[in-house]
Amino acid sequence: MALIAVVDYDMGNLHSVCKGLEKAGATPKVTSSTQDLEVADAIVLPGVGAFDPAVKHLRERGLEEPIKAVIASGKPFLGICLGLQILFESSEEGKEAGLGIIAGKVRRFRPEADLTIPHMGWNQLELTQPKCLLWEYLSVQPWVYFVHSYYVDPTNPEIRAATVTHGSQTVTSAIAKDKLMAVQFHPEKSANVGLQILSNFVSQVREEIAA
Repeated sequence: MALIAVVDYDMGNLHSVCKGLEKAGATPKVTSSTQDLEVADAIVLPGVGAFDPAVKHLRERGLEEPIKAVIASGKPFLGICLGLQILFESSEEGKEAGLGIIAGKVRRFRPEADLTIPHMGWNQLELTQPKCLLWEYLSVQPWVYFVHSYYVDPTNPEIRAATVTHGSQTVTSAIAKDKLMAVQFHPEKSANVGLQILSNFVSQVREEIAA
């Protein structure tokens, strides 16, 4: 069974994420240990909250370089919500430098008439990388659950795996590059669609183990 390290840095919705991974057939282990990241078959970086405290907590626990190392090694990696945003270089939400694994910036939704910020609730994805492994067995425009006021703006548009439209603003809602994947929405709160996405990730991890 796939052992997946769920990174604990005091910013994650860990219980729900672990339950989702268990339902998807994986064995999740909540950890802040570098050694656990090294021996796990895959890494999940969840996150709820603000950008600056998140990157500070990661650095205080000595997790920045190990996370960069496991991504560079090609180990399957899934970021969720804030766990997507801190992969970028900087954020309009704070002053701290992000991990800089993905070139680009985190931006706040522009105010516009009748636009609710945060973007909260169910919305449809537009799959810009339809062959991305996360999207297997999904409908063309699947519904998922969002809670965020900021979105990622990658320098290289080719890494966008999906977008979402809130008001008149169409923004990146997922990225994928090789075995690095991250989503702005919450698969653990997205009912059957979210469970399928987590199952797709776990299936990829199993294929890596078997290879």
